[in-house]
Amino acid sequence: MKYLLLGYTSADGWDAATAGTPTEEALEAFAAYQRFEEELTASGELVSTEGLGHPAVSTTVRPTAEGVTATDGPFAELKEVLASFAVIDVSGQERAVEIAARIVAVLGEPVEIRPVMGADFAA
Repeated sequence: MKYLLLGYTSADGWDAATAGTPTEEALEAFAAYQRFEEELTASGELVSTEGLGHPAVSTTVRPTAEGVTATDGPFAELKEVLASFAVIDVSGQERAVEIAARIVAVLGEPVEIRPVMGADFAA
């Protein structure tokens, strides 16, 4: 079963001005995460993973009375922002929780787990 892992980070800690200059601590965490990605790739459980750009450079598209409007910035003001995602294909939720727990241990940020609704969704 596929799961989407959503990685969040503190909005206050993610400064747009310094987003392109990672700290030594961030580089170490990223290196540890890359080693874990290699494990998941080798086991066949990793489908895809990506980091996301800073919310300040995002665009939100929404319906309005006049039609569809695109605006700069995130959808809402949040204390935490979506910083990354991964798609995994594992035996079940228990394994998804094990993987998310390792990511949290490495990166120190919360991870939300969501099942990906496949062909069996409408069944």
